[in-house]
Amino acid sequence: MPDSLKQKAVKGVAWTAVDQATYIGLNFVIGVILARLLSPSEFGLLAMIAVFNAIAQAFLDSGFGAALIRKPQVSEADRSTAFYFNIIAGAVLFGVLFLAAPFIARFYAQPILQPLVRWEAFLLVIAGFNIVQQAQLSRDLNFKAKAIIRASSTLLSGGIAILAAYRGAGVWSLVLMHIAFNAIQLVMLWLMSPWRPHSGWSRQSFSYLWGFGSKMLASSVIDKVYMQIYPIVIGKFFTPADLGQYARASQYAQLPSHTMTNVIQQVTFPVLSQIQQDGERLSSSYRRILRLSAFLIFPVMIALAALARPLVVALVTDKWLPCVPYLQLICFASMWFPIHAINLNLLQVKGRSDLFLRLEIIKKVVGFTVLFGSIPFGIIGMCAGRILTSVVCLAINTYYTGQLIDVGFFKQMRDLLPSLTNSLLMGIVIYVAVLPLNNLWLQIAVGLASGATFYLATAAVFRSHELREAMDIVRHK
Repeated sequence: MPDSLKQKAVKGVAWTAVDQATYIGLNFVIGVILARLLSPSEFGLLAMIAVFNAIAQAFLDSGFGAALIRKPQVSEADRSTAFYFNIIAGAVLFGVLFLAAPFIARFYAQPILQPLVRWEAFLLVIAGFNIVQQAQLSRDLNFKAKAIIRASSTLLSGGIAILAAYRGAGVWSLVLMHIAFNAIQLVMLWLMSPWRPHSGWSRQSFSYLWGFGSKMLASSVIDKVYMQIYPIVIGKFFTPADLGQYARASQYAQLPSHTMTNVIQQVTFPVLSQIQQDGERLSSSYRRILRLSAFLIFPVMIALAALARPLVVALVTDKWLPCVPYLQLICFASMWFPIHAINLNLLQVKGRSDLFLRLEIIKKVVGFTVLFGSIPFGIIGMCAGRILTSVVCLAINTYYTGQLIDVGFFKQMRDLLPSLTNSLLMGIVIYVAVLPLNNLWLQIAVGLASGATFYLATAAVFRSHELREAMDIVRHK
């Protein structure tokens, strides 16, 4: 390779960060405009059926994408087998959801869900054609192409949705956005990715792909069901407007946390896979990634919680004000997502999809127990339960990390404690700084400025290694 692995990793992080920042920025602006044009109930309707598409997407990939990225030597037969499988799976899953649409509509007592489910299911047919291309770009660490494709798809599909919403299309503008995004992405992937299927179906390739991917599939399905069980419960026992408020809060909290998680998963998985046999180097790199991730994500999530009210009211008006307490609580749960991702990535790097599945089952038992125990306390209680679940599941996730590379729960907590403490103190500074102010935009500006100044100054005074490493990455060292 012309560049060192570290240089490729830094370039991968840079382009993935550009990808995520662009994607988030565009989605945020598009989401704000749509939130002003549409009602919470219309967002709630689409949130009701998100679980079915999420599960179907997991079956569509079946862990084959991760298997293609991880395998040291990938043959043409491996890629072609995965490609044909994805196409067939997409068609079958579309048929299943098409037939299930009336039953889903009756479950929620919302007749409009029947056509919504069927049109959203069409996305699976489109997605079946691009999974191998996406995996190949990740395997090649070609995150620049992925960034261009996703930014273009987001911008064009968002413009279509805004125009449709402005003309009174209602919830259908959201469906149109999803279809346009996937269709544009498909065209661009095939234009920018040189790979084409040149081989037939291989039983040997399928055996390898399914051997690794089936456990990842089971883990993914369990995770998708769990992540979407909150919208199912809220949609069933509360109103579409209540679900719309919860979905908006969850979306805002997940913007920064899931962005960091996606960066970590997309870059560290192929990079760490290349040093999987060097235990000492793997452990050292793992801990550096862990500390740097916490240094970046913890202050963002706590600042978002501290400024939740002025941000929501200023951006999407006070009709979304009920989502503020949900957002604040979910921020404290979501701040741990990147740390979860790093721990789970290690199991994939080591090829231990069996342990990955075992952990998912244990964690989801804990999660479902907390969820159903919190329902009597309303949506606020359910959001608070997410914090408890996130912390307990982090302790569970770190068990095998400690076994495999001797970086267990307490060692990770010691690594994370400086950034966590600094972030919590920063949150107090923001709260005090905006307390006497009445103007919403002034609150946001003063809160961000005071919080960032305090956090960075404190990190500099205590000579934070993570601050220096972040600055090195920015300087492309």
